[in-house]
Amino acid sequence: MSKMSYEQIGVAMTCRSYEEYVRMFDLEPSDLAHGEVLDVAAGGSSFTAEVNARGYSAYAVDPRYDAGIEKWITEAEQEIETSTAKLAKLQENFDWSYYGSIEKHRAGRETSIELFKSNVLDSKKSKRYLAGKLPELPFGDDQFSLILCSHFMFLYANQFGPEFHIHAIMDLMRICKPGGQIRIYPLISLDWKPYPELDQLLDSIKANGGKTELCPSRLPFIPGSSHFLKILL
Repeated sequence: MSKMSYEQIGVAMTCRSYEEYVRMFDLEPSDLAHGEVLDVAAGGSSFTAEVNARGYSAYAVDPRYDAGIEKWITEAEQEIETSTAKLAKLQENFDWSYYGSIEKHRAGRETSIELFKSNVLDSKKSKRYLAGKLPELPFGDDQFSLILCSHFMFLYANQFGPEFHIHAIMDLMRICKPGGQIRIYPLISLDWKPYPELDQLLDSIKANGGKTELCPSRLPFIPGSSHFLKILL
């Protein structure tokens, strides 16, 4: 079977776990212990809830975290159904060595959205979930020690052009503390092609005082996606 792309209209509200983040971003406990952590375009992921439960300090930001969050949670739950059906048609293209099966993949999404929902709708924990969107986030300068962006930048390259990505990266660098770091995964678009303007983007980062590394990811799944981008400030 020839390789096909994953079809997606708009930005999906994805639901991923702490363990998936640890693997995709090659995270160590020390990475989380240096200061505040921010999950950008976090969707329905349970990463923030799980990080805080482990005694660290994490926040999540997404355009959907506003007065209509209940509606978005319902749509995210429905998206699990939709995305599973899409994956089923393309499953021979993916590496299932971590998830094991499409059924286990789906179960992980369901667990993640339930934990996310229990946190974002809890008045004592909801302050950790803030409404905001790239390319300009509602945070002060030099605020976070570790910033993560999973399955948004680069993945939607066909919807958001090079100027958006440069502007977004500059804003992430603005809110990242000196000595902190930014990690972005994956580095390919939904058609499973490498982000074509990556070299130009890396030059812009370096010109603005950042150091870049392309680091191996430990979450095999998406075809051709084996690395994440690390930006050191």
